[in-house]
Amino acid sequence: MSIALNMLSRGIGQRPVQLVIPACCGIVTAGAFPCSAYGAPVLAATFASAAAFATGLARVAQMNGEATRVICFAGDGGTYDIGMATLSAAAERDEDLLYICYDNEIYGNTGGQRSSATPLGARTSTTPGGKLQQKKDALGIMAAHRIPYAAAVSLAHPEDAFAKFQDAVGRRGFRFLHVLSPCPTGWKSEPADGIELVRLAVRSGLYPVYTVFDGRRVRVDVEPELDRGALEQYFARQGRFRGDLIDLEAIAAAIRENWDDLRRHAAGGERP
Repeated sequence: MSIALNMLSRGIGQRPVQLVIPACCGIVTAGAFPCSAYGAPVLAATFASAAAFATGLARVAQMNGEATRVICFAGDGGTYDIGMATLSAAAERDEDLLYICYDNEIYGNTGGQRSSATPLGARTSTTPGGKLQQKKDALGIMAAHRIPYAAAVSLAHPEDAFAKFQDAVGRRGFRFLHVLSPCPTGWKSEPADGIELVRLAVRSGLYPVYTVFDGRRVRVDVEPELDRGALEQYFARQGRFRGDLIDLEAIAAAIRENWDDLRRHAAGGERP
């Protein structure tokens, strides 16, 4: 999360911004009113309402003719689950705001419970035997709203990540960025392995790094190696996965199928 915030800060540059952050680790580290550790005004929103709060700020900025950019910074719980209704509504209206989901695949600051971002087989405090369902495709859902800009961000590829933060901040209309954000506590992994885990997820094809423009035109930004060894290492370095629920053959087959679809859309230039 902190690395994503650092890259976002670089992407913002000198633009005036306002941040809206729902219940998540990101709002805890902002600090208490009247100060902000982020160097910008921060509005603490309820779990369900970040996109609605941000809509109000963006509309006021428009009415006042301000150049202020409004940015939501939310975890997966406040994006995939509790906040999905207001997120979808703001996207459908094409509100002029940037929504960033840093996805650690759990409700991280409330004990590490299961969310719909939690992958198959992962153990959490509410799925001690391992989750039995697949992870929700939030980026695909947002792209289906035909928003101007939706992209996956890999923190292991800093040049691509920085370019996306900068591009997304500068655009108008509703923009959505998805950031895979390892959590050592929830993932039962070594803190020093965080960026390497993202790199392994990208190399193996498990985490596709691509951009969708206007919900149709697809651009693959980082080509995966579809490396079976990288896939094995990704799961082996995390204590949250149950071996009997991790079928590497099935996962590898699903990855290949997903990449066949992505490459077909990218070659054709559009999603259906």
